[in-house]
Amino acid sequence: MPDLGQYATEVLSAYAVSIALLAGIVGLSWRRYVRIRAALRKVEKNG
Repeated sequence: MPDLGQYATEVLSAYAVSIALLAGIVGLSWRRYVRIRAALRKVEKNG
């Protein structure tokens, strides 16, 4: 890991926030995918 000097806290915090936001977006997308897939299967079954 490179030496970040006096800005280490800010840089690592920015990385942590970015990773958390990306994980949140992936989680929400996955949850929506599962919900829509289930609804589609229900429609196809009843169709």
